[in-house]
Amino acid sequence: MIIDFLGFDNDEKIKRAICMALINIGELVKNLTDEFRSLNPNIPWWDIAGLIDVTAYRYQALRMEDIWETIKTDLPIIKVEIKKMISIKK
Repeated sequence: MIIDFLGFDNDEKIKRAICMALINIGELVKNLTDEFRSLNPNIPWWDIAGLIDVTAYRYQALRMEDIWETIKTDLPIIKVEIKKMISIKK
């Protein structure tokens, strides 16, 4: 399903699901070793891990425009970088 920002912003289930997914990603990133993160500097590990604090603990103050920007701009870039990491490791 492809939606625009208004569809996203008006669907509480989608907003909460995406925020939960971002929290999960941040938690997983926090479990990566410093060595692994330093070997893959093209990914903004600190920013990803920090998103948990905003998403989980200040949800009411969270701007959905920022989450939308993360979904549309940041995640595709991170996806490309992770695919590069996987292809190098094979």
